[in-house]
Amino acid sequence: MKFFFWLMFLKPLCFFKNFWLIQFFFFLLSFTFLIKFSFSFLVLNLSFSLGCDLLSFSLILLSFWICSLMILASEKLLKLNNYYNLFLLVMIFLMLSLFLTFSSLDMFIFYLFFEVSLIPTLLLIIGWGYQPERIEAGIYLLFYTLLVSLPMMISIFYYYENFFSMNFWLLDNMNNLFMYLCMNMVFMVKIPMFFVHLWLPKAHVEAPVSGSMILAGIMLKLGGYGFLRLLLMFVEIGMKVNFYFIIISLVGGFLVSLICIRQSDVKSLIAYSSVAHMGMVLAGLLSMNIWGFWGSLVMMLAHGLCSSGLFCLANITYERLSSRSLYLNKGFLNIMPSMSLWWFLFCSSNMAAPPSMNLLGEIILMNSLISFNWMSMIFLSLISFFSAVYSLFLFSFSQHGNFYSSIYLIYQGVFREYLLLFLHWIPLNILILKSEYLSIWI
Repeated sequence: MKFFFWLMFLKPLCFFKNFWLIQFFFFLLSFTFLIKFSFSFLVLNLSFSLGCDLLSFSLILLSFWICSLMILASEKLLKLNNYYNLFLLVMIFLMLSLFLTFSSLDMFIFYLFFEVSLIPTLLLIIGWGYQPERIEAGIYLLFYTLLVSLPMMISIFYYYENFFSMNFWLLDNMNNLFMYLCMNMVFMVKIPMFFVHLWLPKAHVEAPVSGSMILAGIMLKLGGYGFLRLLLMFVEIGMKVNFYFIIISLVGGFLVSLICIRQSDVKSLIAYSSVAHMGMVLAGLLSMNIWGFWGSLVMMLAHGLCSSGLFCLANITYERLSSRSLYLNKGFLNIMPSMSLWWFLFCSSNMAAPPSMNLLGEIILMNSLISFNWMSMIFLSLISFFSAVYSLFLFSFSQHGNFYSSIYLIYQGVFREYLLLFLHWIPLNILILKSEYLSIWI
């Protein structure tokens, strides 16, 4: 609860117009939160139907970290004086809603803040996006989520009427296909599953860098977290129907990987790669074995840091060229050689090269899915192969070749940008050394 009050305390600070002070407080909050918790499977700091176990803890910490880095990435708002104090206020509201979503032990409070987190994200896209199409992207994001979240609310009330409790630890078995779909479709849209993923590339392409970072880093994880908490209710019916959704996720992941290779827009390519990776996460979750649960958490954390870092890199080049096209963003090895190292590191992490957490996540998810059904090996190998193809395609296209002849002035990376990339890459590659913490939560 004290972190909730910490965040409330930050709100008045927004009006002092000190951009970096808020950013410093966000980082301070991340480290305070890291020190505060015991790394065990126990639920700690119980109060007001809030509490944290290791699963909540890891995702809240990721939220704090990504939100700190979002402010670090958005220096342009400060330079252009583009309503940056309002931006900071939206950020604090977003962090509050995420904190309460991940730490709630009650299904309705979880649902409430799950929906509330949509509003600050929408404001980020519509308020600070770049093109007029951002309105359409915001409406896509809103209505995809709203369409499936009303059935979830009704099914939560129905559940409460029958079982008189909405506590995550007291969930009862629901052997009902209609309830299964009503409860879980909202998470499938949020992850997003293939067929209901069209809002994601639109939202990513139109969002500012901070919007893309929060979408890739945290918003997609809300779906995975919801599944990890609620699949306990649907063990019986899950055995019958999960198979179909696993097929959709794996085949969809393969098809989206092919779409990635045809993209000319850097942000669009990274957004579609998110759909492919989260397809694997969803398939691992729905296999409903312990390896799938472990692997999905590892993959979610890895993807949150890796995708967010790639969007930062895309923004660094966008701020210099004012274009996201791969045909113009070429030959950066000649112009910004030190930034090319970071492109290489993040593209290699994206294709699950060691020692990144993506590799650990993919290995665990492959174990989970192949033990579920050996035929899933076919699409897993295709997804794995094509993730390497589009990551190498992104790196080689953006770093090699002749650079665009109209670039008369381009400046090297500044210290803030290198720090931003370093703070994404270090946890992504160092956390693999203490990966047992990602398995003892269950």
